[in-house]
Amino acid sequence: MDERYEQDAKVFKALCDPRRLAVLEQLRGGEKCACVLLEKLDIGQSGLSYHMKILCESGLVASRQDGKWTHYRLSPEGRDRAVALLQKLTTPGCGQSCDCCK
Repeated sequence: MDERYEQDAKVFKALCDPRRLAVLEQLRGGEKCACVLLEKLDIGQSGLSYHMKILCESGLVASRQDGKWTHYRLSPEGRDRAVALLQKLTTPGCGQSCDCCK
């Protein structure tokens, strides 16, 4: 399987869990410390860490360390890539350089 598909699948994996969607919703308000996300989402530290790893690997979320805490924010580049991917995959056409789709 093409490595590109593996990376593309990470975007959809990140979006297919209700807790990760809740995290994204929280991050719409701006950068949040993991401690804030823990309080607002009523989730344990190991659970949050797992979900944030998936969101960061997808490129939808970026992180930075500040002492013992990690701060998370939405990634505009990741969002743009996800939107472009969904648009590409749901736009009719064979994707080949042929005359069948013209």
